[in-house]
Amino acid sequence: MGKVKTEQIKHLGKELMARFPGKFTTNFDENKRTVDELTKGATTRVRNKIAGYITRTMALAQSSSEMDTEIEEEIVD
Repeated sequence: MGKVKTEQIKHLGKELMARFPGKFTTNFDENKRTVDELTKGATTRVRNKIAGYITRTMALAQSSSEMDTEIEEEIVD
């Protein structure tokens, strides 16, 4: 089993994604720098956890949208 993120990490990650939707990607290092710029006073550990949560969420959203596109293409064919 994987480690569970705390509600605080999830809440901050969701809030940042809602406020700045175009700033985050599926690249952890880019997200880490972005989170560092947007959150002043967060520790390195918290910053990395938030960036990891955002990266994972963006990757899951991207893969689900790709799967939806493939399903739509199969239906059209």
